Amino acid sequence: MLKRSIIGPALMLIGVFLYFNQGQSFGAGAVFANFWASMFIIPLGLFFHWLYFGVTGGKGVGLLIPGGILFTVGLVCQLSTLFSAWHILWPGFILAVAVGLFEFYWFGNRNKWLLIPINILAVLSLLFFGVFSLSAASGQLATVQPLLAIALIIVGAFAMLSRKKEQ
Repeated sequence: MLKRSIIGPALMLIGVFLYFNQGQSFGAGAVFANFWASMFIIPLGLFFHWLYFGVTGGKGVGLLIPGGILFTVGLVCQLSTLFSAWHILWPGFILAVAVGLFEFYWFGNRNKWLLIPINILAVLSLLFFGVFSLSAASGQLATVQPLLAIALIIVGAFAMLSRKKEQ
């Protein structure tokens, strides 16, 4: 069971890497450069979760804060590395703290005051995700910007010159 849970995701990551990097060299350096987060950060986050759920029997709830932060940071780093999306995914580091605190809240004594920083960090992160995603999307519109400009000019001229029908 343990071998399948480790080997399965590892093979899937290597398959995704090979699919997106067709025609490029594939060696130990390339694997390390592209999967460092999956090799070091994500397992460390899972280790903290294992300590909480397996070893302490749910008594060391503080282990979930670094566990949630490291796991989320590992996912952000892995996705950013594979898809070269650091400019869009960096707010995930803010979200990581919210995830760690939320796990502490959820599995702890549910102190309602923890919801204030959790919500502030989550909303701030989602706001930055939205702004930078729109910014990246608008950068993609540069190729169709002249067509969009002409369309807006035509629609604006039509709106100015059309007469309203009186009823």
